Amino acid sequence: MATAKKPATKPAAKKPAAKKPAAAKAPVKKAAPAKKPAAKAPAAKKAAPAAKKPAAKKPAAKKPAAAKKPAAKRAPNPAFMKAMTPSEVLARVVGAMPLPRTEVVKKIWDYIKKNKLQDEINRRLINADEKLREIFGGKKQVSMFEMTKLVNTHLK
Repeated sequence: MATAKKPATKPAAKKPAAKKPAAAKAPVKKAAPAKKPAAKAPAAKKAAPAAKKPAAKKPAAKKPAAAKKPAAKRAPNPAFMKAMTPSEVLARVVGAMPLPRTEVVKKIWDYIKKNKLQDEINRRLINADEKLREIFGGKKQVSMFEMTKLVNTHLK
């Protein structure tokens, strides 16, 4: 019996697939009017719950107000903005003036791009020259994520 059911389902699946392109417009038109009266009837029944919907909309109105708060300008983390003195090795690349960490990383990236030290194939890797090799602890190549970790060891 199971074998009889399987062939019956396979041809049935094939026939509607073949009919869909030819009769695609007709079932959609027939289904749409059938759905519209069905949708109207529940809408009439939902007249009483409609009073509950405005209550649901009020919390929704609160959400945009909460969304507006993050839209305000974010205050930077003071730990990142604190001026730090670079070590002598790092000062050769970024200068001896105290700078925030963010500025130190920007200056290192400027140096890397100016001297074309990014790996050509994998742009996340940085090929160190003599100055950067001292900062990177003697490594010839480091990832951009490892670079920030190594640079932080040279900030006081």
